[in-house]
Amino acid sequence: MTAYDVIVLAGGAAKRLGGADKPGVRVGGRALLDRVLAACADAAVTVVVGGRRATARPVLWTREVPQGGGPLAALGAGLRLTTAEHVLVLSADLPFLGPGTVGALLSAAGRPGREGALCTDPDGRDQPLVAAYRAEPLRRELALIATEYGGLAGLPLRLLTAELDLARVDAGPDAAFDCDTWDDIAAARDRIREHGTVLDEWITSVKNELGIELDVDTGVLLDLARDAAHGVARPAAPLTTFLVGYAAATASAGAGPDEAAAAVAEAARKATALALRWEAEASAGGDVASGQAGGSAGGAKPDAGREGTGTP
Repeated sequence: MTAYDVIVLAGGAAKRLGGADKPGVRVGGRALLDRVLAACADAAVTVVVGGRRATARPVLWTREVPQGGGPLAALGAGLRLTTAEHVLVLSADLPFLGPGTVGALLSAAGRPGREGALCTDPDGRDQPLVAAYRAEPLRRELALIATEYGGLAGLPLRLLTAELDLARVDAGPDAAFDCDTWDDIAAARDRIREHGTVLDEWITSVKNELGIELDVDTGVLLDLARDAAHGVARPAAPLTTFLVGYAAATASAGAGPDEAAAAVAEAARKATALALRWEAEASAGGDVASGQAGGSAGGAKPDAGREGTGTP
């Protein structure tokens, strides 16, 4: 994998979400920003341009000048904190971005003669906020634009991408899917519950919540659960209890029985709170259209009363 830094733009006004805190809206029980950060976890430096918040892993924070100055201003602010030869640039609302797409972008951006690479959506439209750029030409073009226009605030991204020699990467229908409206949020929440992906999404969410890194052979565990439980109907249950046990064992290695019991209780509490957030999203139904679904730090949280635990 090419060494790289990443800039995540998380400071938009989210007008089509009624001004909600879009990076904090949860899809599959995880904040949109955290889902994006998980896709680029091996970045040398991660810069988030936007308001500070709790995140699943450490990041550097900065703000564009002036605040609300748009994507070019935000990109310029983030770029000042990076040093790598390649810079991944992402928006904070990409629920299905994965490491595979990150790798494809970096590989394409590293080809001779290229100054970067960006994703295209299923309709062939360029997505400059799902992209990897060589840092030197990126800095050069931003400086030229700032000189020509007297600054970067309020300027469109196309002024930048039009001047760079960029490869196009077709990453499929999901990688560039972004959440601009409550309908988009509802579609993303529905999509992760589809039969072919729901268990992978759930296991990833549980591992993220418990802070563990573990490659899970879901098929083997499901076969074991089927044999032990005579064809259990709710496969998430045995998988989750396995992860809870693993997290507790890791946290309490070398400790006594009391400490081990406390570790189990804490891991179970976190996993239970996550499951309740999933349940709250499913029961929210049509409320998402009015911006009242759980998960936005700027709106009502229908699951908050049930958690009662202070879980972030």
